[in-house]
Amino acid sequence: MGEPRPRRGFLLPSILVLLVVAGVVWWTRQGTAPQQGGAGGGRGAAAPMSIVPETVTKGDIGINLNALGTVTSLATVTIRTQISGYLIRVAFKEGDEVKKGDLLAEIDSRPYEAALAQQRGQLARDEALLKGAQVDLARYQGLAAQNAVPHQTLDTQIALVSQDQGTVEADRAMVKAAEVNLNYTRILSPLDGRVGLRLVDQGNYVTPGDANGLVVITQIKPISVLFTVPEDNLQAISKRLQAGAVLPATAFDRSGISKIADGTLQTFDSQIDPTTGTIKLRATFPNDTEALFPNQFVNIRLLLDTHKDVTTMSTAGIQRGTPGTFVYLVNTDSTVSVRPVKLGMTDGDRVEVLSGLAPGDRIVIDGADKLRDGAKINLRAATGASPGPDATKAAGQNNSQEKQDKAGAGKKRRSEDGPKQ
Repeated sequence: MGEPRPRRGFLLPSILVLLVVAGVVWWTRQGTAPQQGGAGGGRGAAAPMSIVPETVTKGDIGINLNALGTVTSLATVTIRTQISGYLIRVAFKEGDEVKKGDLLAEIDSRPYEAALAQQRGQLARDEALLKGAQVDLARYQGLAAQNAVPHQTLDTQIALVSQDQGTVEADRAMVKAAEVNLNYTRILSPLDGRVGLRLVDQGNYVTPGDANGLVVITQIKPISVLFTVPEDNLQAISKRLQAGAVLPATAFDRSGISKIADGTLQTFDSQIDPTTGTIKLRATFPNDTEALFPNQFVNIRLLLDTHKDVTTMSTAGIQRGTPGTFVYLVNTDSTVSVRPVKLGMTDGDRVEVLSGLAPGDRIVIDGADKLRDGAKINLRAATGASPGPDATKAAGQNNSQEKQDKAGAGKKRRSEDGPKQ
């Protein structure tokens, strides 16, 4: 008998049939699984996105110019002596607020009192000489009319009287100069301001040639801030000032967050800096609280104009992409749609809407990262804020819908399971 032949021809078709059957079973299960999931949990696969809405409103938008500025005193005076002498008294304390005319220091006045007395004595003597010369002149004039004296004698006496008159006038000027020097022994404040550190101590001999002076007084109230803006803004600023407008200026700290003081624009420089293409402006501040100090660095915000009663929205809702500048508009069916907008001026965190939105529209200001046109949404309140009526209403609708979905899914599972045996 011959050996039996191997059954390879039968095994290969059997393996192929098994593979086909397994593929069909796998495909069938993959096709039915989403349907079963859709009956109970299909909504979970497309869960609504949680967003924070904001209602578009009407308001005012300010046109501001931001610049860097330096606080500058309107008057800074170095107090120097006008005469020489010993400093016998310092009447101020460092850091004091002084008024115009307040006593600051005194210089030994005795030499100047003696000089004044001497000049007054000289004046009295010369006035007496003048009076005697005038009496002689009157006598010579009477005698000359009778041809009792030569005319030469009369002319000499007239010249003598004129000479004595000049001497008296010079003496009177010397007396005034001595009085002025005596007044200079009391050094008075020429303005209202703050006294700096003392530069000369009591007991020193001071002269007008001292380089440092006695003390520096700086006017603090009011005070000004010098800042620069691009030359392109000059025409708008000049037009507003010529129209009599008062342009408010606000000073902020170095970070630009905390407001320091409020003031107004006073004027601008007479020429543009050709190296930087900017022009220098001066704003004045009452500085009643002395929050501004000379040479302090500040940020200035100049309010150039205000757009009244325009449509405004939060800058947080601005999106930029393929449609250009757009926002996500919240629809009444808890979905969002892409709405292109045209924006105007920006004032802080508010921006003017020129077209695309109307007051009362609601836009997304938080949670727009993964949104798409037509996406489902859930409304929530901003972090740290109580939910508004729109968010509360929408949240109630979403909760009600979720309860209905869960109830429907439960009924579906019970119908599929059938009655228990």
